[in-house]
Amino acid sequence: MLVTRNVQPSLWESVLPDVVLKLPAELEAVDRLLDDEAFFAPFRAHFDPLIGRPSVPMETYLRLMFLKFRHRIGYETLCREVSDSISWRLFCHIDIDARVPHPTTLMKITTRCGEATVLALNDALLAKAVAAKVVRTGKVRADTTVVSANVEYPTDSGLLATAVARIGKLVRRIKATGGATRTGFRDRSRSAASKVHAIGAKLRLRGAQAREQAQATVMRITGELADLARHSSTDAQRILANARRALRKATGQTKGRLHRAINELTTVIERTGRIMAQTHQRLAGIKPDSATRLVSLHDPQAHPIVKGGLGKPVEFGYKGQVVDNEDGIVLDYTVEEGNPPDAPQLAPAIARVKRRTGSTPRKVTADRGYGEPKVDNELEELGVKDVAIPRKGQPGQARRDREHSRGFRDMLKWRTGIEGRISHLKHRFGWARTLMDARTGAAIWCGHGVLTHNLVKVAGLTAKTA
Repeated sequence: MLVTRNVQPSLWESVLPDVVLKLPAELEAVDRLLDDEAFFAPFRAHFDPLIGRPSVPMETYLRLMFLKFRHRIGYETLCREVSDSISWRLFCHIDIDARVPHPTTLMKITTRCGEATVLALNDALLAKAVAAKVVRTGKVRADTTVVSANVEYPTDSGLLATAVARIGKLVRRIKATGGATRTGFRDRSRSAASKVHAIGAKLRLRGAQAREQAQATVMRITGELADLARHSSTDAQRILANARRALRKATGQTKGRLHRAINELTTVIERTGRIMAQTHQRLAGIKPDSATRLVSLHDPQAHPIVKGGLGKPVEFGYKGQVVDNEDGIVLDYTVEEGNPPDAPQLAPAIARVKRRTGSTPRKVTADRGYGEPKVDNELEELGVKDVAIPRKGQPGQARRDREHSRGFRDMLKWRTGIEGRISHLKHRFGWARTLMDARTGAAIWCGHGVLTHNLVKVAGLTAKTA
């Protein structure tokens, strides 16, 4: 059952002195922004208005998520800190003597409501900011970045060893719940771990000849790990067959646990097969296709993305696009799987900005990755008056004169600020690494980061104009 507000009065508010009840300026401004029924509408589709256990008040959930992304803390730390802080309790509309929502409750609401709800919350905030006349759309700029998935740096040997260990763990879970108890299975996790350690020892060797020997040893051990993974998968297939027969007789909670373990093992075996196939390709001297390469057992939608950074030439995750304005308000964001080209994403983003703000940006700028004549034409059709995007390749003399004009160069200088905006989102609002799996999870995570960032920006601009 959906609960939007905490209407239970607290006696403590009449006992505590005024100095304790005073919120910090930023929290007070954000609290006023979030005190709007428009922020509750996106949640109504996910909860019954009358039937079921009462939910956490949505005004409390929104404020808790703001604190989480504003201070970049985990769910457990968030609940512990809110429980211990009077000002954070008051900001989240949690009574002094009331219990703070459990961390898993916040996780479940975040996952249940999904990407569409976060998009709707960002739209509601922009609509409120537009109504307050604090959103300027005279100039906008766009750029893309990589949102790293929650994965370690993937190597064939590491993925194979992880797969062997995961298969062994899931088989133990199946046996513990009464499935395939008499079917033999050899856990090869220790053998896989020792081979990974041997690879690490060989890679520490110095000298050209030693490195060549180490490379040959690494290839040999990787092949042995692939054999271990193949044997584990074969044994696990027998476990699955017998566990499915046991599932027909299971009842109650045991049946549910066994069913989940069987489904997880089936998925892991399928992904282990993909890892073995790409390992055999690499051992044969064939580079696996990056568009289909599996870099994680738990996040199959993460892909290697080459952005040309000095420190990280290749990153693993998703491609995000950010569009902001002169005041730093993020007017549009997207998170895409893989590494789609930049150019086709700009015009749809400007169209969404136009829909949300009710006005067409007069000037749009971006880097050379967007520099195609088609992009300029699409933006002009949307009503953009000035497009400052350097062209790819070798433009003609007229185009070079245009790009060397003062107005064009001024826009390009201003464009570089979007890189600072993305860096700010990465370091302060969670865009550096998503802690939710799959593209949808990354979009939810980044959406909450943008919502928190915009709440801070809009609250500051509203306070200036008040």
